[in-house]
Amino acid sequence: MSTKPMTKTQLVATLAEEMGGDKKTATAALDAIAAIITREVAAGGAVTLPGLGKVVCRERPERQVRNPATGETMTKPADKQVKFTIAKALKDSVNV
Repeated sequence: MSTKPMTKTQLVATLAEEMGGDKKTATAALDAIAAIITREVAAGGAVTLPGLGKVVCRERPERQVRNPATGETMTKPADKQVKFTIAKALKDSVNV
């Protein structure tokens, strides 16, 4: 098992090989998917990647947080957080 994550270059090369196409087409496909997911999630939507999981943007309310260095409590304003929920099929394939 590899300890380092796959780089974009490695992913593009593998994707091109799987598609039977060239690296330029694979790069364009990967970039298009990333752009679509970014646009949809930024607008507050969700994207399901079949067999992988679901990317969704969740609202987080205003809350009290503590600075660990000083112990000071402060109010952190409401913000958004991107979450990725792993698909059951992927979990099951890893835990065989």
